[in-house]
Amino acid sequence: MKKIVLIALFFIGINVSQAQELKWYTNVKEAITVSNKEKKPMLLFFTGSDWCGWCIRLQNEVLKTPEFSKWAKESVILVELDYPRRTAQSDELKQQNNELQQVFGIQGFPTVYFANAKVNKEGKVNFEGLGSTGYVAGGPAAWIATAEPFVKKPVVSAEPKTKSKSKTKKA
Repeated sequence: MKKIVLIALFFIGINVSQAQELKWYTNVKEAITVSNKEKKPMLLFFTGSDWCGWCIRLQNEVLKTPEFSKWAKESVILVELDYPRRTAQSDELKQQNNELQQVFGIQGFPTVYFANAKVNKEGKVNFEGLGSTGYVAGGPAAWIATAEPFVKKPVVSAEPKTKSKSKTKKA
């Protein structure tokens, strides 16, 4: 019996450590820099972490799973934009999150928005929206299937395009 308990604790520990390895940015400008460097879109997670039941459910059923962790490391740069009621935040973080809520037109939580961004010479950020989702029933596989079309890179053909020449036969 002790062996079973130890083995179970071992696997739980592995799952928790894998989920904790994810880097969630809270500073959007920092995330934009990493996103552009790694050529991956950002996953912007708009959440009410300490009061929103669906946000907490999305966290537990998807975002804290090994399947999501593996997918996220390969596919996106993670950004958490939190709107807590009981947790203190700096004024700068509140202002950044409120501005992004307006930019993306977020009206409900959780909302997950996928975007690319560029910073112009004047320091202004231009976002390219790729799509959005929220809570999806069915666990990590169902959620990832919904998110995948937003982060797929277009396939570029390796063959050069050539014009076909028509040949005419002389009689």
